[in-house]
This record gives sequence, structure tokens and C-alpha cells, in this order.
Amino acid sequence: MAGSTDLALEIRGISKAYGRFPALKNVSLQAKEKEFLALLGPSGSGKTTLLRVLAGLEHPDEGEVRFGGEDFLALPVRRRKVGMVFQHYALFRHMTVAQNIAFGLTVRKASERPSKSEITDRVADLLSLVQLDDLGKRYPSQLSGGQRQRVALARALAIEPKMLLLDEPFGALDAQVRRELRRWLRELHDRAGVTTVFVTHDQEEALDLADRVAILSEGELIQLGAPNAVYEAPATPFVFDFLGAACRMPGTVVGDRLTIGDWETQASKGAPQGVVEVFFRPDEVAFAPADGAGLAAEIRAVAQRGPDVRIEAMVNGQLLELQAHGPTLPIGVGEGLSVRIRPMRPQVYAAS
Repeated sequence: MAGSTDLALEIRGISKAYGRFPALKNVSLQAKEKEFLALLGPSGSGKTTLLRVLAGLEHPDEGEVRFGGEDFLALPVRRRKVGMVFQHYALFRHMTVAQNIAFGLTVRKASERPSKSEITDRVADLLSLVQLDDLGKRYPSQLSGGQRQRVALARALAIEPKMLLLDEPFGALDAQVRRELRRWLRELHDRAGVTTVFVTHDQEEALDLADRVAILSEGELIQLGAPNAVYEAPATPFVFDFLGAACRMPGTVVGDRLTIGDWETQASKGAPQGVVEVFFRPDEVAFAPADGAGLAAEIRAVAQRGPDVRIEAMVNGQLLELQAHGPTLPIGVGEGLSVRIRPMRPQVYAAS
């Protein structure tokens, strides 16, 4: 993980309601200095409300926020030294790129404002940092969407913020540009050395970019951990389902044995006893001839794209969409086969 192990951001028991709607419910989490923390969740989960509390755009009903040990909520917005980037850039159309980047510095009161030469040097450094060295004299309308978002990030960094807040910054961009900017943003974060809180509903973005991911649902923090940790060991069925394509089947755990239909395997350590829901990814399966060990299945549809094969199959009376990579059994619609779940200990939750 980048940066020091010292805590920078501490959020304790934050609650916020709009009328009778609870947007945040007793949310507590921490971020280390120079950490990249992603707030991930579906629409209405509370992630943007939490970001707005950090920015000073909302005040919580309960709880506290500390940054570097200081009471953050007691500080006026301008003293929080927070840089914020929105989904739709919010650039000034009548200003050049350089003027947009310099804006946060030029509007400071005279006693705190850098000299013109210092501002010019700062803007030049930031243009280089965001790889737009020769575009300072252009206007936003003359830039691509990805370039505009780089300008917005440079403007947020111009004030030398203690914390960078990103609210779905790539939401208005197409998929290819999003992927390119993801890699660049992580490099920018590491070079800038600033604590970053990134809001997204895109699981792939959060898992690719962040040091840790905080998953929210209906205003509550459901799970917090390193990307691979939350993906490999989701705390709840919601988290499993939200982090990627999921298959679920009913099962039963007795002792250390898990039974699904007429197939039995070893249950994961600590699995709940009795009736359970079994979760696995569509590609966490192995196929065998119909008389092999596993769950009996009947093929309903097969679609191949290069080495990837999508297989719709009726498994134990349930229609599942499964995936295979590389050479597969020569199977066709209507044929039977056996399916085994890999790994042999799928994720198991108590039945709701």
C-alpha cells in the first residue's frame, strides 16, 4: 500500500437523513495517509452523500470526521483544503485550460495568494503531471472528454489539497477512455502523494484502482477491505452478487459436508449449518461427461466468442448461465453433462 501507515481520515458514526429517508446510517471507516480508498455501491447506497460530507457540501446529523487528528466538520470549507472532481468536469468554458487550473489559486485572498510567477510555474507543473503540456492555451470545448477530466484533476490538485475527492469522475466517458484513464489516475495518485477518496458504482474500477474498497448499501457500510480480499471472501450475498456475475443455488450443510442436489462436497470452514445459499462465479465450474461426478445438467444454449464459451444450462432444475475458457467438451443444445463447482468449497451463506 502506498504511503505511511499513519491514519489520515477517521469517519466515526456518520448518519444523515433527508426527511424520513436515511442516506447514511452510523458509518465508520478510516483511511491511511496517501491511501486510495474507493466508496463502492449501487445508486442510493450513500456513497456520494458521504463524499459530500467530507467536502463540506453536507453536514451530518450525527457523528464526526477527523483528518490528521483535526475536527474536520468544525472547519469552514475553504480551510479543509479538499480538492473535488465531479463527473461532468465543471470547467469554466470562457477560461483557457491554464486559467481553469489556476482558478483555485487566483481567487484566494491577497494574503494567501501565490505570486503570478508562482501560479504560472504551478500550472506548468500540473499540465506536465496530467500529460497536457502543450494545451494550456486551449479552451475546454477544444478538448476531448478524457482531456477535460485531466484538466479537472489538475485544477483540484492546484490548491495542494490534503485530500482528493472524486465523484464518479469517469461516468461521462466511454468504456475505452475509462480504462485508459483508470491506469493513468492510479499513477497520478501515487505521484501526487495525496489521500484520495473515490466514489464509483463500477466494481471493476474500484477493484483495479483502490488500496481498499468500502462497500455500501442502503446507507450502511457492508464490508471494507483490500480489493482481492472482498472479492475472494464477500461478507454477504449482496457483496458477492454486486462484485460480479454470480450463480446461486440452494444447498444443505451438515457437519463439514455441503450437499447441492445429488452432489456432495466439503463445506468451507465455518459454513453455517442447515439450509444455505451457495454462491459461485459463472466460470468457477468444471464440465465432465454426463456420467461423471457432479450436478446433472442439460444444455439449453451455447455461444462462443474466441476462447470464451457461454453456456446456458438447466442444473438441478435451475437455469444458470455458465462460462468456460479454452477448449471445452464438444457439446450441443439438448445434450447432457455433469457440472462441478470450482473451487470445491464455494461461498456459502445462511438461507434468508
